[in-house]
Amino acid sequence: MGLTAKSTGVKAIDNGLKIKKRDEEDKVIALAGNPNVGKSTVFNNLTGMNQHTGNWPGKTVTKAQGYCSYKQKNYLMVDLPGTYSLMAHSAEEEVARNFICFGDTDAVIVVCDATCLERNLNLVLQTIEITDNVIVCVNLIDEAKKKHISIDLELLSKKLGVMVVGTTARKKKSLDALLNNLDALIDNKAIKNPVKINYSQHIQNAVNIIKPAVIQKQIANIKTEWLCLKLLDYDEKLINALNDYLGYDINDDNDLKQKIKQAHNYLKENGIALDVLCDYIVSDIIHTAETICSDTVKYNKINYNEKDKKIDKIVTGKWTGIPIMIGLLAVVFWLTIIGANYPSQLLADGLFWIQDRLTDFFMNIGAPIWLHDMLVLGAYRVLAWIVSVMLPPMAIFFPLFTLLEDLGYLPRIAFNLDKYFKKCSACGKQALTMCMGFGCNAAGVIGCRIIDSPRERLIAIITNNFVPCNGRFPTLIAIISMFFVGSLAVGFLGSVFSALILTLVIILGIIMTFAVSKFLSKTFLKGVPSSFTLELPPYRKPQIGKVIIRSIFDRTLFVLGRAVIVAIPAGLLIWAMANISINNVTLLTYCSDFLDPFAALMGLDGVILLAFILGFPANEIVIPITIMAYMSAGNIIQFESLIELKALLVNNGWTWITAISTMLFSLMHWPCSTTCLTIKKESQSWKWTAAAFLIPTVIGIAACMIFANLARLFV
Repeated sequence: MGLTAKSTGVKAIDNGLKIKKRDEEDKVIALAGNPNVGKSTVFNNLTGMNQHTGNWPGKTVTKAQGYCSYKQKNYLMVDLPGTYSLMAHSAEEEVARNFICFGDTDAVIVVCDATCLERNLNLVLQTIEITDNVIVCVNLIDEAKKKHISIDLELLSKKLGVMVVGTTARKKKSLDALLNNLDALIDNKAIKNPVKINYSQHIQNAVNIIKPAVIQKQIANIKTEWLCLKLLDYDEKLINALNDYLGYDINDDNDLKQKIKQAHNYLKENGIALDVLCDYIVSDIIHTAETICSDTVKYNKINYNEKDKKIDKIVTGKWTGIPIMIGLLAVVFWLTIIGANYPSQLLADGLFWIQDRLTDFFMNIGAPIWLHDMLVLGAYRVLAWIVSVMLPPMAIFFPLFTLLEDLGYLPRIAFNLDKYFKKCSACGKQALTMCMGFGCNAAGVIGCRIIDSPRERLIAIITNNFVPCNGRFPTLIAIISMFFVGSLAVGFLGSVFSALILTLVIILGIIMTFAVSKFLSKTFLKGVPSSFTLELPPYRKPQIGKVIIRSIFDRTLFVLGRAVIVAIPAGLLIWAMANISINNVTLLTYCSDFLDPFAALMGLDGVILLAFILGFPANEIVIPITIMAYMSAGNIIQFESLIELKALLVNNGWTWITAISTMLFSLMHWPCSTTCLTIKKESQSWKWTAAAFLIPTVIGIAACMIFANLARLFV
């Protein structure tokens, strides 16, 4: 019996690799693959809704796992992060590699893209080096046919020495063959004659020097050849994970250390320096993949990918890429504006109808007036306002955003903006997290997990708030409609002009993102931009039904749930401040009067600044608090039209300067409480959370002061 943590009695460190099964008989199946190969579609169709997600302990990487039953067997499917290689250079790759190596899986399904199989085989070959229990799932067979690509799956299986299955994961029935092969593999009835990578003679000789010492250690469940190769090309993180798995330090073996040193000397004598050893290994893997694909994959080179290339010449063109991106942004905002009004009104009517029923209930039980007002007119009314204002735009924006993602356009946005982020010494992936921030800054901050460099991830987290979230849109749209669109605000042209002006405001926010990213990278977070592999996936027909379901459940309801949690205590606080009086003056009035002199320097007044402060839990309630303070009402009220609201604001001293200053401060001020908590969780630092709070706030105050005082000079 080989030496393992179990056999030695030493408890290995878990690191999130051990999966909790419902039953000991359950088989653990890892799903691996490059990004954009349809791996998650395979996973979702196999597990249905019987799945859950979570974070790998110690990693800012998300995993998903779910159950699939077939022929009286229960399979626990683990959807690993998308990775191009098991030679880990990022948190995602490290997690995938460690789970395949040390997760005690019963099998690994490697999902590949049929339209670019040769590149995907790099991951397949590295996985086969680790375990024989591999099934290669060649997905997107339908896309390959459209591009005139044909793959001889039988010959590919023979060359790889493992089972190969062709699928179109969107069609659930096509996965039956995959499950059939998985069943055969688990029952030991499958092909298991895995191909050996043809490494150069010098590398193979160096491996053979180490091999006797490794064999002597009798390490179970880990292939000797692979372990020798990894000891030769020393990866500290991998060796640490191996030590955790074994329960002892493999480096303590003097004989093994001598053999590794001898192998290193042999390589140096033959002109292979240790710092380029990895390049030689990768080169041999790529050459093996090329050899395997040489007669198994055939395609018409003239027509291959021609349509995508023609589209990309336009959407990623030097002169057309950015204008198209801005135009699409304006269209998304326009659809959100015109689409959200009616459902928002219906939702508000429904929620306020429930408020009336709650009032009836409190009256019937004889509850004190103050208790009714505090709970119903305070907590519930703020909650109702947030839900009615926030839900409809999110329910429109997130599906539109997800449709662009499913179509394959979002990587093109990252491509278009990559050079600008590089000039700021930041990461091009920040473009994607910035896009997510339009829906919710908290979601954008979580999205920063895709950035490997800790320095660049912090820059993306800190600057995400310069992109206005869904909660700030109502304030911006209302002010734009009242003060800059005027009588057109109620018609089709009004919505178009509102969307265009809102887009200009967004562009200002993006410019500020670049400026602050540049400032941070040259001061507190110095460094050079890291490189990353940016794949432009093929354009695909979006799965509209699944997109809507995924965006509503994974994004809309998730974000709304967080907002609701902070809305109730916020409602109680606002009600208390509006109803508790000292010398017949409410706390709300005292606070706004106190803030008034400073706010005036910013082109605002004390009420507006106080509304932003009290709106810290949720940006949606800034306008309602402003209305409540101006009307000296004890609770939030609703206006029937923007004309009535504009009259109230003008009567309380609003001018075009006030409107623009309010928009500037709405664009650039502190993140909401949900985003701040998310920043703390993601950065694991109160210092960087404070920086993310203060930087946009200081810039927003300065911008308002400069604008307001310059504008007054010319009025």
